[in-house]
Amino acid sequence: MAQRFGSVSLRKRLAPWFSGFDGPLAFAVFMLACAGMLTMYSSGWDYGTRVEDHARNMLIAAFIMFVVAQVPPQRLMALAVPLYVLGVSLLIAVALFGVTKKGARRWLNVGVTIQPSEILKIAMPLMLAWWFQKREGQMRPLDFAVAGGLLVIPVGLIMKQPDLGTALLVLIAGVSVIFFAGMSWKLVIPPVVLGLVAVLLLVVFEPQLCADGVRWPVLHDYQQQRICTLLDPTRDPLGKGFHIIQGMIAIGSGGVLGLGFMQGTQTHLEFIPERTTDFIFAAFSEEFGLLGNLFLIGAFVFLILRGLTIALEASTLFSRLLAGSVTMIFFTYAFVNMGMVSGIVPVVGVPLPFISYGGTAMVTLGLAVGILMAIAKSKRLVQS
Repeated sequence: MAQRFGSVSLRKRLAPWFSGFDGPLAFAVFMLACAGMLTMYSSGWDYGTRVEDHARNMLIAAFIMFVVAQVPPQRLMALAVPLYVLGVSLLIAVALFGVTKKGARRWLNVGVTIQPSEILKIAMPLMLAWWFQKREGQMRPLDFAVAGGLLVIPVGLIMKQPDLGTALLVLIAGVSVIFFAGMSWKLVIPPVVLGLVAVLLLVVFEPQLCADGVRWPVLHDYQQQRICTLLDPTRDPLGKGFHIIQGMIAIGSGGVLGLGFMQGTQTHLEFIPERTTDFIFAAFSEEFGLLGNLFLIGAFVFLILRGLTIALEASTLFSRLLAGSVTMIFFTYAFVNMGMVSGIVPVVGVPLPFISYGGTAMVTLGLAVGILMAIAKSKRLVQS
């Protein structure tokens, strides 16, 4: 009898810890994690300790998600300014005396090698959500201009490293907060129209713009080459276009039903480059086909819709802005990764959430899900 009452008491003590888990969100993440483990086992079983490391990274991310889910949004708001200042300071330190690998200075050695730009994926939306929360009810155009300045500083430092993929993620996270805070459509439409015009001009004048010796302003040479390769991968099929061509071949060879688990020829004959990281979607598509892709896309859509629902139902402006921008991070990750493997966006270093190998990205994703869980929990506590 005493043992039974003791177990009841234990359940009561543990219940508040697990009340932070939003059921639908946890289900979406679990399904994606299962798909990630299956794909990693197939594509990385002969790749050293990739499978074991991926499982370990998932456990670490799950622990971080569990801990962050217990943190009230008010405490998250208190961390906004210190985390932003820390992130920008570390980016400046990287620019001054960072570690250079493969021509890019993105890392900092502080006893262990870290990539400070990853901090800004969370620090940026936290900072801007804090900024607009402090000005709720009295926002002026100047407030949006200041928010733009806060965003430009880290994005510019990350672009200088150069790291186009991370800069894009930080930019989308920041712009999402500014847009959700009430930025006018009149300010959104002009850059979108200019972007569409630029894409049209690139497609029409691709032979002239991508000819040897032609250099574009602002962009680095490798960034220009990635855009030209996207427009015509066959211009260098064994070099810069190899990634895109092999990715599209793998996706096409999967057909409707896929070749089957562990049966992907492009994957296991090592034609797919970076098959456990940036191009893991190609390996997944080859083995699970169109039906597998529909499942994966459906899981991401469900995750994004649940995140936006949490944002809409949040009890404060800070929580709404933070949840909305964090959700857009998941959208950007998934869209850019699938797009670059499919040949519709340039190749950038953006992993597929919960699928691709990578400890730092997995930790960031666990932190992001934990934030959504914390905001959902806070809303339920307010209602009760």
